[in-house]
Amino acid sequence: MKSIWSETVQIEGRPSLTSDISVEVAVIGAGMAGILTALLLKEQGIQTIVLEADRIGSGQTKNTTAKITAQHNLIYDRLIKDMGVRKARQYAQANMQAIEEYRRIITQYKIDCHFSDCPAYLYTKENPDAVRQEAEAAGSLGIDAIFTTETTLPFSIKGAVKFNNQAVFHPLEFLKAVAQDLTVFEHTKVKHLDGDKIITENASVTAKHIVFATHFPFVNVPGYYFAKMHQGRSYVLALETSAMLDGAYLGMDSDSLSLRQVGDMILLGGGGHRTGENYIGGKYQMLRSKAKEFWPQSREVACWSAQDCMTPDSVPYIGRYSRSRPNWYVCTGFGKWGMSSSMVAATLISNSIIGQRHPCSPVFSPQRHITPPAAKSIMKNGLEAAKGLGRGVFAVPKENIDNFPNGHGGIVEYGGEKYGVYKDEDGQCYIVEVRCPHMGCQLEWNPDELSWDCPCHGSRFDYRGKLIDNPAQEDLACAE
Repeated sequence: MKSIWSETVQIEGRPSLTSDISVEVAVIGAGMAGILTALLLKEQGIQTIVLEADRIGSGQTKNTTAKITAQHNLIYDRLIKDMGVRKARQYAQANMQAIEEYRRIITQYKIDCHFSDCPAYLYTKENPDAVRQEAEAAGSLGIDAIFTTETTLPFSIKGAVKFNNQAVFHPLEFLKAVAQDLTVFEHTKVKHLDGDKIITENASVTAKHIVFATHFPFVNVPGYYFAKMHQGRSYVLALETSAMLDGAYLGMDSDSLSLRQVGDMILLGGGGHRTGENYIGGKYQMLRSKAKEFWPQSREVACWSAQDCMTPDSVPYIGRYSRSRPNWYVCTGFGKWGMSSSMVAATLISNSIIGQRHPCSPVFSPQRHITPPAAKSIMKNGLEAAKGLGRGVFAVPKENIDNFPNGHGGIVEYGGEKYGVYKDEDGQCYIVEVRCPHMGCQLEWNPDELSWDCPCHGSRFDYRGKLIDNPAQEDLACAE
């Protein structure tokens, strides 16, 4: 299932790395964060290369809803309470500056990427007091935000906070343009690192500075990011409809939706859940039911899903990878706000590499103080991971391969062992190891995506066992 962005843009291929090289900066990952980091460093005259295991923009960037906004759900009131006004203002200023930096780059390089200024709304059907407080908090931090009850949504609400001067665009059109003059090596998977040396499948790179822009960091120690984040999935439909929205929308209620206009289409998103916890499925069907309710004459053009790394305090980790690796940098934990966060990451990391400390960097530091609410979230994530590790020890498969129905997947007994099985509509079976190669958690079947998902740290594999999402670095072993 491809996004509308993937269907409408082809980015020219790049060669693989075949010989050892030395550079000043090596960026691992050619998504939005990695490419923007390389661009800003190139503008400073810093020799930079990008290493990509697959293709430019082939990771999470191609699945975004592409909202460039500082409106990040109910965050500003909470940041003020948990971290204080100073750090909350740093977060707000960094994200507002990110929008302006997109405008600068698009204007300077004359990029045609369907960039459009628009407001961003956070709406509620249930709790107007919460969005009213968010509007006041955002306003106190210098954001042009107001409370309103007027929207162009196809249903009634009780209130919304409206952020003015936000934007939307076509992310792959933008990425294609900014990557054009950068040195990118595709199909160059990083196997491991040894200090300042990056070992790929066919060659090595020695770099003074190394940037991890890989969505989820794949080096477990140091950093321990697997213990400080979890991953979540959400689902999107692209619908042709005569309806028009005046901006980008996100609901704050538990069953709320995301909406934005793309030409004569509306992107309708929702159905979010922790990765590895979609046992029943039905997320796309839920969105299709909503689409029929709101726009009976609409036509579905595409459907796809996205994956996001979630930090315990909802603030990304951007900065030094760890105290013991001062020349490694990381950007991860963008939540559902990858476009603005990618620009924030590129700005902060490029500044750090050239020796300039950005005034907004403290709030994003991966080594920041853990607040009490964040500590509780980390503990909860640890319990979820422990549950995933223990599933295989105590759970007994309910099915065996002989009576497993066509068109379904699940864990079965096969040859006296537990395996993951998908049986297609013709009855052909695809049998894989059901343990995640990252840290050994038992995988769970996602019926909406026909994938094996890890409930511990969010790695994903297709039904044939091919790796889709990290932090795992290997495919699943297949049974004979």
